[in-house]
Amino acid sequence: MNLTERYPGLETKAKLFVLWVFVLINMAYADILSLMDSTSPIRNVMAGNPLPDGGLLIGAILMETAIAMVILTWVLPYKANRLVNSIIAVINIFAVVTGGHGLYYLFFASLEVVAMVLIIWFSWTWKSVKAAVPV
Repeated sequence: MNLTERYPGLETKAKLFVLWVFVLINMAYADILSLMDSTSPIRNVMAGNPLPDGGLLIGAILMETAIAMVILTWVLPYKANRLVNSIIAVINIFAVVTGGHGLYYLFFASLEVVAMVLIIWFSWTWKSVKAAVPV
């Protein structure tokens, strides 16, 4: 008996996990490059320009949603997993599309959006299987 027979849904959970890690690494590196862009809002804030009230908190919550999905993908039951992966992916797609600027950001944002669309696709094409009883 192989792992996918013993643990139904493992393959889909692994795909979702890897895609969320990919999204997170791209988000982080896009933010790092933004610090080098003299016209970036992040750089302007670092230079002392005011940040809207709650701006850092909103950014932290948004980033934490993607970070949490790395773990939640493994621990949530099937139905909740499909729903939560899709909702968090849609929220993050909106944030990625409306944030940042410049060609470097467009490149990262494109990769992130494709990965999150795949997350939604894998979540909704995931077939429910009854848990196999270990022999």
